[in-house]
Amino acid sequence: MKVIETKIPGVLIIETDVFGDHRGYFCETYSKPKYEALGICVDFVQDNMSFSAQQGTLRGLHWQNPPYAQSKLVSCSKGKVIDVAVDIRKNSPTYGEWVSVELSAENHRQFFIPQGFAHGFLTLTPDVEFRYKVDNVYNKESEGGMRYDDPSVQVDWGSLLNGIEPVLSEKDKNGPTLEEANNQFVWEGE
Repeated sequence: MKVIETKIPGVLIIETDVFGDHRGYFCETYSKPKYEALGICVDFVQDNMSFSAQQGTLRGLHWQNPPYAQSKLVSCSKGKVIDVAVDIRKNSPTYGEWVSVELSAENHRQFFIPQGFAHGFLTLTPDVEFRYKVDNVYNKESEGGMRYDDPSVQVDWGSLLNGIEPVLSEKDKNGPTLEEANNQFVWEGE
């Protein structure tokens, strides 16, 4: 297993070991001791999966505020996505900055997103299955979100959106900017 550090400390790309032969492959998607050795010391309590039928589906950018904040370990088990994490911790030296990674069924990469980050993804293929491990349960009252196209953040969703309208939920289509959002995260230094 290989860990790739990103420009934002704590946001990690994980390349899992894949063992293949003429029958297919085997890949260990999570082992608590191995991930703790990598510095990912969270207690995952819930697994989620989403399915997006259409290419160009954009889900995000979302988070849950404390006390239901969530760290996420995400992967794509079918299809391909661009996955994005945005630092929303007020006073953080990387506040408003973002990191992206391509996740696919072929590359078996995972993306670790700590608490205090907005998360979203754009499907690059039809019929995408996306998986999340989270360290806190879902709580509707703690939901937070921001516009995927917030001009102050300027996430580059790639050439797929060049002239194409993304497939969005009403909530994502009409979301606030980061500055307008109900964001309760404050960076406490590291």
